[in-house]
Amino acid sequence: MTFLITWQLHQGKLHPTLAHFSQLTEQQDQEMMGDDIKMIGRWHDLVSGTGIAICESDNIEAVTAYALRWNNEMDITLQVVVDDEQARALGNRLLV
Repeated sequence: MTFLITWQLHQGKLHPTLAHFSQLTEQQDQEMMGDDIKMIGRWHDLVSGTGIAICESDNIEAVTAYALRWNNEMDITLQVVVDDEQARALGNRLLV
């Protein structure tokens, strides 16, 4: 499954959270995610304290646990999304 994660940092949390994140090595970040999550990419709007991430996993509990590690610093939404190919296949099933 592919997940779209969006976040909005809590008021006053931008600088401390950015300082914490910037000190994480890629290995530490992967350890926080665990073996069941493949991070496709993250994009940050540092001025507004918002961002998005796309990850893949077959384990919703692992993705939820990872989001909860950051939930104290920000409001997070977690959505399952499909790509064009999957959307077309689902759409074609509706035509039958």
